[in-house]
Amino acid sequence: MTAMAHEPMATDKETLLDFFLGLDTPQGFRAELVEGEIVVTPPPDGNHERLFSRLVRQVLRNAETDMDVSGTKGLLLPRGGRCPKNHVIPDATFAPVDLDLFRGAESWMPGDGVALVVEVTSRQADRDRVSKRHCYARAGTPLYLLTDRDKSTVTLFSEASDDDYLGHTTVPFGKPLPLPAPFSFDLDTAAFL
Repeated sequence: MTAMAHEPMATDKETLLDFFLGLDTPQGFRAELVEGEIVVTPPPDGNHERLFSRLVRQVLRNAETDMDVSGTKGLLLPRGGRCPKNHVIPDATFAPVDLDLFRGAESWMPGDGVALVVEVTSRQADRDRVSKRHCYARAGTPLYLLTDRDKSTVTLFSEASDDDYLGHTTVPFGKPLPLPAPFSFDLDTAAFL
C-alpha cells in the first residue's frame, strides 16, 4: 500500500478570506469582511451622499490640521470575532496630509496613522453601530464618527481601548459636535437636517 500526500486543508477562516478576496462585485457595490461576515452593499442613496458630502466639506474646510480624505479606501484591521482580518471600507477615512498615507498604499492598507473614520448609516445600521465600532477600536483608530440617519444623531467615539471606545458624545442633528485635535472645530450638524 502506497501512502498518498495530501494538500493541507485550509481553515474555515482562510477559506472565507480567500473567497472574500476573490469576489468580483458589480460596479458601484462595496464588499467588506466584517467580523467573519461578508457584506456586499449597493451604491448609497442620495440622502446618504448628501450627509457624506456636507460632513467631508466641513472637515476639509475647518480642520486645524490639513487632511487627506478617501471615500473608498480599504482598511485592513486586526483580527476579531470569527475572521482572520477585517477588511472594511469606511464612508470616509481622514489622515493628516503630512503623513501622505494614501500614496502608494495597496487596495487594503493598515489603519495606522488614520485620524478619523466616518460611517453614515445605511440599510444595515447595526453593523455601523456595533461591529465596525469594535473593529475601529481594536485597530486603535483615534476617532470614529457615526452619522445615524435612523436616529438623526451624530456620535463621536474616542479613546480606543481593546474592543471599544471609552468616550462617546452624541448630539441630535442640529446641535454642534466638538471635534478634538487634530480637527479642533465644532461640526455643524444643522447642515444634516
